Amino acid sequence: MPKQAVERLAGVGARLAELRKRAGYTQQELAEAVQTTQRMISYYETQAEPPPSMLLPELARVLGVSVDQLLGLAALKKSRLPDSRVLRRLQQIEALEPGEKRQVLQVLDAFIERGKLKKKAAAG
Repeated sequence: MPKQAVERLAGVGARLAELRKRAGYTQQELAEAVQTTQRMISYYETQAEPPPSMLLPELARVLGVSVDQLLGLAALKKSRLPDSRVLRRLQQIEALEPGEKRQVLQVLDAFIERGKLKKKAAAG
């Protein structure tokens, strides 16, 4: 394997940690999403060896990147994907009973309105 490729692979752990954080996952959440343990995710992030090849496609899928990007063999594309934490929360809200869902939406609406008022006050 060429020296440059070996150097890229050595940084997989740090890249995995960066991509995990960028996607809004904790180690535990990522572990659950790829059906492994938090301890193994921690190991992959701190050791020089990349995760096993059978786990790479699933990690890449969950993190929204290609395997080549995960391994550092291709550049990461700047994307404006929504925060995965927000998406997971929205899915959980969708599963609530109608009354509970209405209450959560009222709280969200209040925060959104407050944010708009703060922006107006700062601009004016």
